[in-house]
Amino acid sequence: MVVLILWLQCCLRSSGGVETVDVGAAKSLVGSGHLYLDVRTIEEFNKGHPENALNVPYMFFTPQGRETNPQFLEQVSSICSKDDFIVVGCQSGVRSHHACVDLLNAGFKNVKNMGGGYGAWVDNGFAVKKPQQEL
Repeated sequence: MVVLILWLQCCLRSSGGVETVDVGAAKSLVGSGHLYLDVRTIEEFNKGHPENALNVPYMFFTPQGRETNPQFLEQVSSICSKDDFIVVGCQSGVRSHHACVDLLNAGFKNVKNMGGGYGAWVDNGFAVKKPQQEL
């Protein structure tokens, strides 16, 4: 048990100062005015996302593998202020954590990572916007 606690403390210290909130807290923050920045790919986003989510992919899936979006910070800066309160989400919470590190390093002050990502959002039965089914 002591080893687990020490390991968790080490992980938290090495997290780049990113605050991760669970999906319930993230939903509450978004409901109280925080922006929701979805950093999944456009294809993932188009399959479903929280209502009013903004989408700026952090990574692209290419034939060579995953590649970081070289214009991520520029694209986020074009739609968000560095003083905005932002919840960042992806599919599971990993890409969004990396995105939060980059945003904090770029001077964004109020970003939080949504642990569990969109998968946890759906698993909790929270509302999502999905494309219209073609008839």
